[in-house]
Amino acid sequence: MLGARLVHAGRNYSPREVFIWTLRETLLFVGIAAAPTVAWAVFGQTWLQVPWQPVALVGTAVAFVTGFKNNAAYGRLWEARQIWGSIINLSRTWAVQVLDLPTSPAEVKKGLVVRHLAWLTALRFQLREKRAWETMSSPENVAYQHFYVVPEWKSDVVTELKALLPLAEVDAVTAKKNRATHLLAAQSKALRELVDKGELTELRFIELERAVAALYDCQGRCERIKNFPYPRQFATLNTYFVWLLVCSMPFALLPELHKLGPHYVWATIPIASLVAWIFHMIDKIGESSENPFEGGPNDVPISSMARTIEIDLRELLGEAPPPALTPTNNILS
Repeated sequence: MLGARLVHAGRNYSPREVFIWTLRETLLFVGIAAAPTVAWAVFGQTWLQVPWQPVALVGTAVAFVTGFKNNAAYGRLWEARQIWGSIINLSRTWAVQVLDLPTSPAEVKKGLVVRHLAWLTALRFQLREKRAWETMSSPENVAYQHFYVVPEWKSDVVTELKALLPLAEVDAVTAKKNRATHLLAAQSKALRELVDKGELTELRFIELERAVAALYDCQGRCERIKNFPYPRQFATLNTYFVWLLVCSMPFALLPELHKLGPHYVWATIPIASLVAWIFHMIDKIGESSENPFEGGPNDVPISSMARTIEIDLRELLGEAPPPALTPTNNILS
């Protein structure tokens, strides 16, 4: 039975969820704002100030660069969702064609359908592999993972493939690095064997091979998103800009608020922290969207989609389907 995948399925993130996700940075922002404020108000270090105009220019640059990053990150996320929408459609088409076009025995046709489920299993496990640029190991994301479970981190591909394929084929496939590729190659080889046996005509063979080629294309597009990150030069520049703004904001606010009265300088702490939180949250949203297969709650729900495929294909085989997945804590898993 295929496992689960993540997507936030609620109306909104709750304040508690946002609090947990951003607690570490928020405390840091308060500390950054408090240090110069205490130095100014308590120890009289009024030289700790910068004109607000340069800080405003930095804020404008941050807004532009962060907006560019978020657009690119959303593009990666949406493309990943479109790819898996195509996989759903191709999977249904594959099952219907395999069951209708060959004149093979029912068990042979079922083997082609079940091997497709094995391909889905291998693919989602490959997309779950960790990459150096992904963010799920950061402290705030580790803390948030208590809200949900990533099945591919709790199970292993060999165990799940054994429930779908003969042991000899599992051993042959798991010996390869790119298991999904070799499962599709096995599908093509099986189709050629049906042609040699006279159970599949050449024209129908070509039609089914087109489906295999389309699945290869979807797999390759997934691998491109997985293996090529959002360009590090843009991500690095944006991070530097955000933190430059965060660190300089209190020094620009202190003299402006002091004009309203000596006690107003203490408002620097909440105001600077709030501005820093807003800009950092915008950047963080883009960061959490740029790797749509890493296992975060904002990712494309590929295994719940794989479960949908399995339900459809099992019913086409006349078998009892597995239950549909339901959200837990608003996380579809």
